[in-house]
Amino acid sequence: MAPNLSGGAIEAIINGESPEKPILQVVSFKKLGSGNAERYRIMLSDGDLIYSHAMLATQLNELMENGKVDNNCVIQVERYLCNTVQNGRRVMIVLDVNVLAPGSSIGQKIGNPQVYKPGNEGGQQVNGNDNKPDVKPAAPINQSMNKPQSNYMNGSMTNNNKPGYSIKGGGNANTASPSSTRVHAIASLTPYQNRWRIRARVTQKSAVKTWSNSRGEGKLFSINLLDESGEIRATGFNDAVDKFYDMLEVNKVYYVSRATLKTANKQYSNVNNDYEMTFNPDTNIEVCTEDTDLPTMTFDFVSISELDKHQPNSMIDIIGVVNKCGEVGTVVGRQSQKEITKRDLTIVDQSGVSVNVTLWGSDAAQFNGDGNPVVAVKGARLSDYGGRSLSVLASSQMILNPDTRESHFLRGWYDREGQSMNFDRFTSDNASGGGGGTNWKNFSQVKSENLGQSGKADFFTTKATIVYMKKENCMYQACPTDQCNKKVVDQGNGLYRCEKCSKEFPNYKWRMILSANLADFCDNQWITMFQESAESVLGEKADIIGNMREQNENQFDMLFQNALFKSYVFKLRAKVETYNDENRLKTVCMSATPMDWVEYGNHLVQDINKLTS
Repeated sequence: MAPNLSGGAIEAIINGESPEKPILQVVSFKKLGSGNAERYRIMLSDGDLIYSHAMLATQLNELMENGKVDNNCVIQVERYLCNTVQNGRRVMIVLDVNVLAPGSSIGQKIGNPQVYKPGNEGGQQVNGNDNKPDVKPAAPINQSMNKPQSNYMNGSMTNNNKPGYSIKGGGNANTASPSSTRVHAIASLTPYQNRWRIRARVTQKSAVKTWSNSRGEGKLFSINLLDESGEIRATGFNDAVDKFYDMLEVNKVYYVSRATLKTANKQYSNVNNDYEMTFNPDTNIEVCTEDTDLPTMTFDFVSISELDKHQPNSMIDIIGVVNKCGEVGTVVGRQSQKEITKRDLTIVDQSGVSVNVTLWGSDAAQFNGDGNPVVAVKGARLSDYGGRSLSVLASSQMILNPDTRESHFLRGWYDREGQSMNFDRFTSDNASGGGGGTNWKNFSQVKSENLGQSGKADFFTTKATIVYMKKENCMYQACPTDQCNKKVVDQGNGLYRCEKCSKEFPNYKWRMILSANLADFCDNQWITMFQESAESVLGEKADIIGNMREQNENQFDMLFQNALFKSYVFKLRAKVETYNDENRLKTVCMSATPMDWVEYGNHLVQDINKLTS
């Protein structure tokens, strides 16, 4: 039996009332936008009226994508807000729902609801049903709020949203008092609106950047603004920097109006919104002095051991304990040719893996690693340098000792046992790192289970013996600088040129790319070994091996001969790559560890016990 709908709820909401948790039917929906900026417009019915100006908050997109919310389904709206936009049209933003019955079990529209047309004089229905009372003009909105959050910079990120989010009638929209002026939801903003006003929390604030080109010089900064319905990025240029930069503080709430709205440039923003905001000379920003329960910064933390499952250059939210804090240093920017301050941190978590995090500029200079603080970073850039590493950008937000469940858990774990642990780390050159839990496979299982065929890399551990190595073309002359491993070109005059660095050097360093064939008891596999793993199995550094090749070829051959038929525990990465329109499985060695027969024996005993239990 279909649930009973909340008759009259839509009319009440449009009139500025706040019926608690109305039960409505989704008559239809339409997908708007694409990619990370997708949004859903829904048509709702309360059994009496059908209302088409309703939007799902972006955090509910998953309900549409997995089919939980579909045509004809019945939902209970736990939280919502309603705003008046251009031409008096009311837009309902659905913030949280509970699906009471799927559309497949209902199968049709419940009752005989009539389409309601907002903006009609007196709120009359399209079909002219005279039995319905006239709808009063929509009243302005005044959202009920709780006490303010703790200061963000002290680490508080608690979200005290309450399910009974109320929408009440308020004062006149033209009054000057911020508390009585109509407030719009961020999710309802479009470039086609002339009058709007949002109340939002600043969750991120960049440093001031400067630029200089043929068109002149300038400066800019950006912030992220968040309310119950979503998030939007705002940017200020030149005069706006002087006017607003010092005023705007992270975690404080502001009223913002009369900024310019335009389509978002996703090259510079990872905020989930189709539009972005630019401050102009008419922009007005006021501090909100009222009690609010607006959400604070939200995180989607990734475990350090899971970083190898994410693509390089993606933006990651990470949390960990600072296990090692490096000294402040400087590097010269490749494009600006100016010195940039940097500091490297090593952070760890309970997964038993460490990762390097690089801070830049003022973040690097001001960072204090005393006491092994917990660090949370929103929007760190993931790199495959050194296997896996992270960089805190100007658009990232870093918080020390945040007041979150994850932070308290990490603090207790590190003080109790983490500080005395030995941590794995991401390693290898030119390859994605591994280092999490071991996934033991033999080569027959690798092929039968199609590892690496899913479009992402698979990591596994195996015990194998080296049966052949290709010593031809196993190494090359590379740029001698620490940060560059590109091949150099012999100029014939005693100098070697690196095209990447656009420089000539009197020397070079040797780098290795060694192809080897491994065998276990059931099959064999070709793998590629880079610098660290190749040096490990050959027992010599690359520079020494390179000198052997040039000065003593017999010794060079003997080195490779002596390395054959030795067994190691290999950590390998498998992924299908396309070369000349042909798919090939490429297996890269992450590490090669000499056999510890006692440890390996214990591993075999554990496997036997699993089989017999």
